Amino acid sequence: MRRILAALLLLAFAALGLFWFVTRPTPLPADALDGLTPNLANGEQVFWAAGCAACHADAAAKGEAKLVLKGGQRFPSPFGTFVAPNISNDPAAGIGGWSALDLANAMLRGISPRGAHYYPVFPYASYTKASLQDVVDLRAFLATLPADATPSAAHEVGFPFNIRLSLGAWKFLYLDPAWVVTGDLTPEEERGRYLAEALGHCGECHTPRGALGGMERARWLAGGPVPGGKGNFPNITPAKLTWSEPDIVEYLTSGFTPDYDSAGGHMALVVENTAHLPESDRAAIAAYLKRVPPAQ
Repeated sequence: MRRILAALLLLAFAALGLFWFVTRPTPLPADALDGLTPNLANGEQVFWAAGCAACHADAAAKGEAKLVLKGGQRFPSPFGTFVAPNISNDPAAGIGGWSALDLANAMLRGISPRGAHYYPVFPYASYTKASLQDVVDLRAFLATLPADATPSAAHEVGFPFNIRLSLGAWKFLYLDPAWVVTGDLTPEEERGRYLAEALGHCGECHTPRGALGGMERARWLAGGPVPGGKGNFPNITPAKLTWSEPDIVEYLTSGFTPDYDSAGGHMALVVENTAHLPESDRAAIAAYLKRVPPAQ
C-alpha cells in the first residue's frame, strides 16, 4: 500500500510539473529587439493596421479623440465579459512605462510585464505573426499619443476562466505562429496575408471557434456567431465574398458595399482604421482574400 501511495504521489508531482512546464509564461529573450531602430512613420501605419483604436478608444470617438486610448469598451463572450484596458501613454493607468520589449511580449506572447498571461480576447493569437520591427515602430508611435488617467476596469470573468495559469494550456493548443494561407503567393498577396492574418487579425472575428475559443484554422474566415451577442460574422472566403478586388478596396476605404449598403457595428470602426492605410495595402488585402481557400 505504501508503495502504491508513493507511486501515486510521484505521478501527481510529475503531472503538476508537466502542467507548470506547459502553462508557464515564456517571454522573448532580453536581447530580442537589439539592433532595431524605431521608424515613427511606419509605427503610425502599424497602429491603424493593427486596429488599436477600434478597441481601446471610445467607440463613439471621432477625429483626434480616436487617439485617446483610455479603454472601456466591453466585449461579452461565453467565458465572461472582457473590458478593453487603458493603453494610453499614462505611466500609471496606461502603458507609458512599458518598453518596446514589454509590448513585444504582450503582442507576440500574450504576456504582461509582470509575467501574467493575457486573455486571448487581446488578439495575440494573430499578432504573434507580427514582425519585431513593426512592434518597435508601434511602441514609438504609441509614445507620441495622449496620456489619459482613466483606470482600466476589471474583466468580469468567473471560475474557472479567471485562473490565468490555465491560459498557458490554451496557448499550448492554439498559439500558432504559422501562416494559414500558404503556397506560391505574389509579393502583393504576401503583404495582404501579413495585414489580414497578423496585424489586422481578421480571423479573430471571421473564423469559427471551438469549445475552448480557439480559431478553427481549417475553416479560416468562414464566419461564425458573434460571441455573447446576436447575429453572425460573415463568411469572407471566395465561397461567399464574390466582390471584385476593386469592390473590396472601396469597402475598406469608405465602408460602402457594391449593393449600396455600408459597414455597421464594429466593422465600421475597422474601416475607419483601414481607410488610413495606403491604397496599396487595401489592394493587398483584397488580393489576399481572393487566395483564401473557399469554405462553407
